[in-house]
Amino acid sequence: MSVSDDAFLGGGLRIYQPLQGYRAGLDAVFLAAAVGSCGEKPIRVLDVGAGVGTAGLCVARRCLGARVVLIEREAELVALARQNIQRNGLEDRVTVIEADVGRISRDALVALGVRHEHFDHVIANPPFHSEGAGTAARHRLKAAAHAMPEAGLADWARFMARMARPGGEAIVIHKADALPALLGSLEGRFGALSVRPLHSQIGEAAHRVIVRGIKGSRAPFRIEAGLVMHDAEKCATPGADGVLRRGLALDAAFAPPLAEVAAGASS
Repeated sequence: MSVSDDAFLGGGLRIYQPLQGYRAGLDAVFLAAAVGSCGEKPIRVLDVGAGVGTAGLCVARRCLGARVVLIEREAELVALARQNIQRNGLEDRVTVIEADVGRISRDALVALGVRHEHFDHVIANPPFHSEGAGTAARHRLKAAAHAMPEAGLADWARFMARMARPGGEAIVIHKADALPALLGSLEGRFGALSVRPLHSQIGEAAHRVIVRGIKGSRAPFRIEAGLVMHDAEKCATPGADGVLRRGLALDAAFAPPLAEVAAGASS
């Protein structure tokens, strides 16, 4: 399999990924950034459908106390994920297992060293399409990464709920038009559901959403302020640049300067 060697986080992370097939990009980095500012705080993170490991490795690079498990069903991507872990020097904090989240049993997970209700953060970038909807990609890995069975989103949400600890959170990035289905799959399994729209440019409709929920919470649903990724000249906004190049968490990268906060409080 031919691969490319790509830089993420301003060169702070090097990722091998297939030249043909699904390729990780902005979505994986923004998903990782949605895990809040953590510093060296010990946290346990599960990256579901991890592919070559980009999102989980971005979390591990930023959060020095993070222990990350990547779970991926495609053997070729698992092999690349293992290489990516090693080449970035993260073997002591990141592991990868080969498994299908829709089929693996509790006992099989335990045998692989993964416990239920164990993770503080369970993150996912699910396939965007249902099988049979539209034309399937010619490349097998790309087709598998972009399409799932019709009930697949519910299977992923069920698995994420099984793996999150009480009070732990699920974080999912998806197409904006999948929001109703995504909320439907998470509702009843997670509370305090919130939606953060991502806009390519100001004035444009959101093209992605980041949805999070807290296991066991009864807090109401809310919509967060949207994040704009590019300015009028199609350059990355300061917030987006902070996420993509400096590896900042969303809550740090898009926080208003202290001077603006002070001015708003005094007006």
